Amino acid sequence: MNRYFQEIIDAHELIRQWLGNAQADSIIYDQLLARFSPNYSMVTPNGIQINYRSLAAFFLAHAGAKPGLLINIENMALITESPTNATVCYQECQKLPDHPPSLRFSTVVFERKAHDILVWRHLHETALPS
Repeated sequence: MNRYFQEIIDAHELIRQWLGNAQADSIIYDQLLARFSPNYSMVTPNGIQINYRSLAAFFLAHAGAKPGLLINIENMALITESPTNATVCYQECQKLPDHPPSLRFSTVVFERKAHDILVWRHLHETALPS
């Protein structure tokens, strides 16, 4: 599988584990945050801009807040790639028991760091109708 696509899937699995399980080990939090650049920026589906510190605080405050969370990633497409970064878009569906699904289009910019490590540099999410 494309390395960027695999990174998206792997990161969302950690998000699912962290948000969906109140008993999740703090190592999951550490592994999750390690995937994001210290210069990370994001535009949420509500149009709010956040940075790395805000993201870290969000995850910390919402540990286990979504029991039973399922996340499905589809329609991944590589938009552009260079020796130092790549841009990928995908669709994400989050589902909680007894709630309608939350759908969004997302576009992520990855940076390649030393030793070919990928980090999330920017993410823009747009909510879709359910």
